[in-house]
Amino acid sequence: MIASSTLQCLFVALILFLNAVESNNPKSDQGSVGGCSGVPGIPGSPGHNGLPGRDGLKGDDGMKGAKGDRGDKGVTGKTGPKGSLGQRGSMGPIGIKGEKGIKGSLGQRGEPGPQGENGTANSINWKQCVWKREDGKDTGLIQECVFKKRHSSTALKVAYAANTRVYCLGSSCCGRWYITFNGAECSGPMTIEGVVFLYRTNDSPLRHRQIEGFCKNIPSGSIRVAVHVGNCQGHGSSNRRSGWNSVSRIMIEEYPQSQT
Repeated sequence: MIASSTLQCLFVALILFLNAVESNNPKSDQGSVGGCSGVPGIPGSPGHNGLPGRDGLKGDDGMKGAKGDRGDKGVTGKTGPKGSLGQRGSMGPIGIKGEKGIKGSLGQRGEPGPQGENGTANSINWKQCVWKREDGKDTGLIQECVFKKRHSSTALKVAYAANTRVYCLGSSCCGRWYITFNGAECSGPMTIEGVVFLYRTNDSPLRHRQIEGFCKNIPSGSIRVAVHVGNCQGHGSSNRRSGWNSVSRIMIEEYPQSQT
């Protein structure tokens, strides 16, 4: 059963609400009346966040700060490209020419020396003998070439070039081709020769070969330079051939003295 005091408070609140509606003033004092407290209302829902405000005005520039301390020294840079050539400077003053020295007296002319032998530097003395025939001699003279030597102090260079071969059946064989001067082999310093050797073969190789060399201690005048064929030392006779199907030649040149 509701207490009479409570009913009294509800009645008073109803009268106040109706008065407020009639006067269109919902904000009228609805507090305690006559010791009656109103019933707490239900809490309302939270409202939405408001829109962001506009940016404020830009403030004034602040005062210039104090000068900072000096920084450390930087790394040395690379050397730059070479500069262009500068302009040429003006010419300095010309120096004073010195005095001419005294000309010395002419010395006495010496006596003429003895006449030397005719030189060969500007007049080369040479000769070549050529032929084309096949020579089947096993031993003996192949060809002779006469040469006029100008000086006794010079040397002769001789070369023999031809197609040569030896032939043997079932055993080794050897042939020797050599140069003579007036019928004798060279002794200054040694003989001029070449050998062809085969070891137990039935083949008969025909090859172009050349022998050459220098010979000293030969007098001046006409020299009979000749090429011969014969036996090798320690070997007997064998079948030999010279000048097969080609040109053969003897080449002779006169040279001054060699180095010591």
